[in-house]
Amino acid sequence: MTWAAFRSINSPSLDLSTALRSTRTPLVAAGVGCATFAGVSLFRMSSKSPPFASLSVSASSAKKEVVTTDKAPAALGPYSQAIRANNLVFVSGVLGLVPETGKFASDSVEDQTEQLLKNMGEILKAGGANYSSVVKTTIMLADLGDFKKVNEIYAKYFPAPSPARSTYQVAALPLNAKIEIECIATL
Repeated sequence: MTWAAFRSINSPSLDLSTALRSTRTPLVAAGVGCATFAGVSLFRMSSKSPPFASLSVSASSAKKEVVTTDKAPAALGPYSQAIRANNLVFVSGVLGLVPETGKFASDSVEDQTEQLLKNMGEILKAGGANYSSVVKTTIMLADLGDFKKVNEIYAKYFPAPSPARSTYQVAALPLNAKIEIECIATL
């Protein structure tokens, strides 16, 4: 077996098997055949494996940019409407609030869903994305019995192929909302 090392940039693998065998200090590692320290990752490879190059992105080197728009309700707490990083847009949970009034479109799950998807569209647009670039959504419902109603509206906004999705019934949502949706989109 050989050990390959790489940093958070494209670089060829290094054969460290001689150095690791000659050391008297054991290498402390967590996981199976993998160790990371000081920004360098070591992966155990078969001696038959060809040299390789790898690209790894670490959180410390990622550029993080806040996305904000007045065309959607402001965040209700210490978080951003969305964050753009590594060619992705991460949209925080969106509610069906009307931006001009800060109140729900109505008490119905249908109206809240329609309004929150309009709000999400504005946030995506501000982040340089759109509905067709969304790859993952998470829907939180106050009542899972509203699943079918939400699906009918949701399908109008997300073209095929539809994004991956998770849907949960939750104990409560901010401001007693009926629905909240968050998403991740590519740029």
